[in-house]
Amino acid sequence: MRFSTIFPALLIAAPALAAEGDAVRAELSGDGIEGTVTMTETASGAVLVRIDAKGVPEGMHGFHVHETGLCEGSFESAGGHIAAGLNHGVGAEGGPHPGDLPNLHAAADGIVRAEFFTRGFSLGTEGAERIRDDDGSAVILHADADDYASQPSGKAGDRIACGVLEAGS
Repeated sequence: MRFSTIFPALLIAAPALAAEGDAVRAELSGDGIEGTVTMTETASGAVLVRIDAKGVPEGMHGFHVHETGLCEGSFESAGGHIAAGLNHGVGAEGGPHPGDLPNLHAAADGIVRAEFFTRGFSLGTEGAERIRDDDGSAVILHADADDYASQPSGKAGDRIACGVLEAGS
């Protein structure tokens, strides 16, 4: 499945609960991995996601927004994906989770640079699927590619890097 075929499916409806320009940022880290993830609310209500990381093993990696803003140990502290009662993946009936994002590709030199738009969650402090709730949210980079269908997390493998999303850009 190519990125161009899955991207339109990521544009699921969500109420605009944050103001244009609201932003969150995470310092992504793992074993030899470091980088930043920024998310910015746009005038249309979509969220612009930007990733800039290095030290990532070459290949495709699942990338998700998780329900708890903790990055301890093997990053299981981040909980599951922001799910909203939906199934995982754009290839699953009743999916995708709001926290399901496109796979990221790391080049041979370990660099990941990507940007894309998504809907399904808010960067504000109100609403059902919001990043800045009482226990926060985190982004997780996985060891393997997400297959966009398997439950509950797309067979994306171990959590290899994590970052807590915090207000600011």
